[in-house]
Amino acid sequence: MAKEYSRTQRIGDQMQRELAELIRREVKDPRVGLVTITAVDVSRDVGHAKVFITVMDDEDGTAVPETLKALKSAASFLRLHLGRSMQLRSVPQLHFHYDESVSRGVHLSALIERAVSEDRQHQADDEPDTNKE
Repeated sequence: MAKEYSRTQRIGDQMQRELAELIRREVKDPRVGLVTITAVDVSRDVGHAKVFITVMDDEDGTAVPETLKALKSAASFLRLHLGRSMQLRSVPQLHFHYDESVSRGVHLSALIERAVSEDRQHQADDEPDTNKE
């Protein structure tokens, strides 16, 4: 019988918490702004971890690539600190990826809101015609 919550999921969750704190507290690179770690996917052999991030202050679209460059250059530093804070025999290699799900969700919400407001506008335009009868 399979476990409901596997070891790699527990490691990923703990790494997510630890990395969020480490990035906030220890990374002094000015290219790293408001970063949120949305998920950490650890491989079965605990050799690699995909770290999914979102960037909050990205108005012009240049913050994401710069943040990813900064985090990739700080990966060994973060891995060293993870090894000190977590009791693992070996700490996985960190691979940072941009999580587009949040920005895609915001875009879809805006589209839905626009469609609803246009529908209300069309209903408001149609109402005077039904009252004339």
